[in-house]
Amino acid sequence: MQNQSALMSSDQLANIMFGSVFLFIGLAACAFAAIRRGGGVRLFAWLGIWSAMRGVRLLAKSPSVVAILPHWLQVCAPFVWVATMYLVLPVAVLAWLELTVGKVRPFLKTVIVGGFLIGLAGIGVFAVTGSKDRLMVYSDDLLAIAALLVLVVVVSVPRLARRFLVLPNRAVVVVGTLVFALEGLHFSLANTFHYKTTEITGSLAFAVLLFSFGYVAAQMVLANEHRLVSIDNELAIAREIQASILPGSSPAVKNLRVAAAYRPMTAVAGDFYEFVPIDANRNGFLVADVTGHGVPAALIASMVKVAMQSVISCAHDPSEVLHGLNRILCTQLRSQLVSAAYLWVDTENRKARYSAAGHPPLLLWREGKLERVESNGLLLGVFPDSDYPLFDIPIRIGDRFLLYTDGVIEPEDSDGKSFGDHRLEQVVRDNGSHAPAELLDQLLAEIHRWQPTSAAQHDDITLIVVDVV
Repeated sequence: MQNQSALMSSDQLANIMFGSVFLFIGLAACAFAAIRRGGGVRLFAWLGIWSAMRGVRLLAKSPSVVAILPHWLQVCAPFVWVATMYLVLPVAVLAWLELTVGKVRPFLKTVIVGGFLIGLAGIGVFAVTGSKDRLMVYSDDLLAIAALLVLVVVVSVPRLARRFLVLPNRAVVVVGTLVFALEGLHFSLANTFHYKTTEITGSLAFAVLLFSFGYVAAQMVLANEHRLVSIDNELAIAREIQASILPGSSPAVKNLRVAAAYRPMTAVAGDFYEFVPIDANRNGFLVADVTGHGVPAALIASMVKVAMQSVISCAHDPSEVLHGLNRILCTQLRSQLVSAAYLWVDTENRKARYSAAGHPPLLLWREGKLERVESNGLLLGVFPDSDYPLFDIPIRIGDRFLLYTDGVIEPEDSDGKSFGDHRLEQVVRDNGSHAPAELLDQLLAEIHRWQPTSAAQHDDITLIVVDVV
């Protein structure tokens, strides 16, 4: 009797000690997962829930802990113990799922679904009948053993581990899994032969497994951090390269005043613009917008830059420029397309020519009136032989041309209403007497004010203003 009392006392003390530690570790891991993102964080979350459930279950088994709880928590304690007992299996397998690939995953998902269904049924049976472990034979004795055997084999055999697991350090997980599996075997044999065991060995085995998982999760997070730093460095280089292919300054053309604004949504953008100087009186202005965002769109934008060099001989004919760009890009593009607009201005002969490919219209401010010049063909990259209509415009002193991408008109306010063509045109009207650079500053400020303060930019923005002076 004294030995049994001492054993019970040591078990309760172990439950309180290990339960408190596991609960603290679980809450800390969940908090870490909540504030971080990236590879390995989901594993931390499931490990945290798994550890917290184990800790709560151990504390709920201790009469001395339950006795100091408020009455309503004392009433809930048996339900909490049963819930953690039944649902710990699917949570544990969810943690394993983060480390697996290939054909093992469907098996584990089946265990997870089965474990949740049995767990919910077991909780329901307890609520109705008061029986705590009526369905445990299906959860612990069948599903848990089957899952553990499969995982032990996969982890232990190097060839299978390389094929089905994503592990930065396999040896640590092997040790943790084998220790946990051996303790489970010891517990099963002890129950079979009616041999009394203590909670200490089970808690120690779980602590070893938890440490091995935590070590692997930490390595995955660190590897992800290194990968993100590497990506940031590569994006910085890509940003510098993209900046180098954009015009460094406005062209020096007689009787023209030019300003441009370029605001990428991300480090690199799918918008592109180019000045095509021919001589002191003639210049072409190209604006292009690649579908999509980020690095893929930026690569296509670089291709537009290269393709433009091959059609420089027909810079005076916007229709031919777009036709040439389309012919070149059709052989290179896959799923992405490009909208473009090209304006040619000849101040010596006082004329401009314009053509576009699926692009927002050119705005012409003349003598206090705003005109929309639409001369659109298909997007670049759809058909290799697309035609692009040409629009001739006689120019006068005081004329203002505005080329832009759809990132200017698409920003939305808090009600989901777009900035739109109407507001763009109104800003142009209200700033008709301002210099090109001042108009661009005002436009960008209006777009910024239109969006909610917390809203991020959702598209690249490019603007070119050309004044005839």
